[in-house]
Amino acid sequence: MVLWVFGYGSLIWKAGFEYDDRRVCFIKGYRRVFYQGSTDHRGTPEYPGRTVTLEPAEGEICWGVAYKVSKEEDEQIALTYLEVREKQYDKKAYLDVYAEPMATTPVISGVMVYIASPDKKLNRNYLGPASVEEIAKQIIHAEGPSGPNREYLFQLEQALLQMGCEDKHVMDLANEVRRILSEKELTVS
Repeated sequence: MVLWVFGYGSLIWKAGFEYDDRRVCFIKGYRRVFYQGSTDHRGTPEYPGRTVTLEPAEGEICWGVAYKVSKEEDEQIALTYLEVREKQYDKKAYLDVYAEPMATTPVISGVMVYIASPDKKLNRNYLGPASVEEIAKQIIHAEGPSGPNREYLFQLEQALLQMGCEDKHVMDLANEVRRILSEKELTVS
């Protein structure tokens, strides 16, 4: 049995486990949103950062990367690692991934993806929607054991652009963070 894992956030640029194949692809019917609180990587319980999760969205697609793990030993190591890394994501889905925008047939079926649901009973770290400015301000101030929250945002933006994907939500947030930071620099100088 082969394990396929779809990454749409930091997994795009930092898998953290051994894999046999890496494919740029997308899922249908979801969009990437900065609605998940991070109290263990990009923020703290006192000041949560924001990371991406998936939100159902009719007609939308979300680009990312699918990783193939073939060896049984590598699969167990990858799953153990992911269960810790993605512990604030309360749901796993098994979705089809596609490689071509007009494709009707998936390139891989049953790819595992971690999702942080909006159910506050199951996911106490869900922050939900807010204005671009509010999310940007939160990202600017949050920092956790994995580094500043803005670093996560900028790395995601860069990874998506390298794949040829311009995600409007990510781009708008990154531009707003840059705007606020440049205003701060002007007032300090």
